Amino acid sequence: MSRAEVVESVRPVSPLWTFGLLRSELTTTFRRWRTLALLAVLAAVPVLVGIAVKMETSDGSSPGGGGGGGPAFISQITNNGLFLVFTALAATLPFFLPMAIGVVAGDAIAGEANAGTLRYLLVAPAGRSRLLLTKYATVVIFCLAATLVVAVSALTVGALLFPLGDLTTISGTQISFAEGLGRALLIALAVAASLIGVAALGLFVSTLTGSGIAAMATTVGLLITVQILDQIPQLHALQPYFFSHYWLSFADLMREPVYWDDLTKNLGLQALYAVVFGSAAWARFTTKDITA
Repeated sequence: MSRAEVVESVRPVSPLWTFGLLRSELTTTFRRWRTLALLAVLAAVPVLVGIAVKMETSDGSSPGGGGGGGPAFISQITNNGLFLVFTALAATLPFFLPMAIGVVAGDAIAGEANAGTLRYLLVAPAGRSRLLLTKYATVVIFCLAATLVVAVSALTVGALLFPLGDLTTISGTQISFAEGLGRALLIALAVAASLIGVAALGLFVSTLTGSGIAAMATTVGLLITVQILDQIPQLHALQPYFFSHYWLSFADLMREPVYWDDLTKNLGLQALYAVVFGSAAWARFTTKDITA
C-alpha cells in the first residue's frame, strides 16, 4: 500500500463521494463501445429467434418441426408472443449472457491496471475495499441491464410478430396477460441473480493479472469449461455445485403453483460463489502491489 493510500485511508469518505464513484463507474462502463456491442448482440438474439420462428411457422407447422427441440417454451411462441421472452432468456443464459458478464467483470480491475489508471483511482479517497465493492456493484448492475435488454427486445419482437393474451403455464393452468408480464419480470430478475456468481468469479480473475484481455479470456474460458463439465454424466456428484447447474430453474416460475426448490438452490449457490470469490478478490486486491 502506497503512502498516499495510507493517508487517504484515515480520512472519512463521504457517502456522496461513494455514490459519485459508482455513478462514474456506471457511466464509464456503459459508454464503452465494447459494452454497447455486447448489449447490441444480446438484443439481436430475440430478433433472430422471433424471425426464425415466424418463418418456420409461416406454413402452419410447429417450431422445431414438432420434435420438441429448441429452448424451453419455443413451441408456445406462435400462440403468445410473451413466450419469446422466456425462450430468449433460455437461449442466451447458457452462453451469451455469462460471456458478456465475464467480459465486463474480467476487465473491471485488470483493464484499469492495463490502462495505467488503477493507481490514480486508489490515490482518490476511495480505498481498495471501496473501489472493489464499487466495481462489483457495477458488474451486478450490468447483469441486470443485460438481462432486461434481452427481455425487452424479446417482448417487443413478440408483440410485433405474434399475438398476445392470456398464458398457459407449464402446469396447464391459465393466467392473465398482466400476471404473465409479472412472471416475465420475475424470471428476468432470477436470470440476473443467476449471474452474480459469474460476476464475482470474473472480478477475482481480474485481480490476478494486469491484462484486461487475459482476464476476460480466462473468465470466458472458465465459463465454457464449467458448462462442459456440467454435461458429463460421470460428474453427477459434483454438478450440483457448479454455478451453471441450476441456471434454467427459472422455468419453474411458469408453474402453478411455483416450484421453489431449484430456484432457492440456484440463488443460494450464486450467493455462495459471490461470497467465496468476492472474498478471494478482496484478499488479493487489498494485498496486491499496484504499480500501474
